[in-house]
Amino acid sequence: MSKRNPYDYQRQILRKILTNIRKNKNIKQIELAKSLNKPQSFISKYENGERNLDLIEINQLCKVLKFPLIKVIKEFEVLSNK
Repeated sequence: MSKRNPYDYQRQILRKILTNIRKNKNIKQIELAKSLNKPQSFISKYENGERNLDLIEINQLCKVLKFPLIKVIKEFEVLSNK
């Protein structure tokens, strides 16, 4: 039996924030992937929790989505402290 990573919940929150930003801007996974010069599976895997993102990748996503990184961080802080 494997133990859950204590950061799984926080990663789930971050995934939801980034996915909601993309969806609220009516951007498809394939469109976002092309803007990042990545395969569509890159977007799908992080949105489904199969892949984690580092800060550099999150920053790139924010730039392409035209959404300030600081807003993502603030929203994450609020949601993860509930």
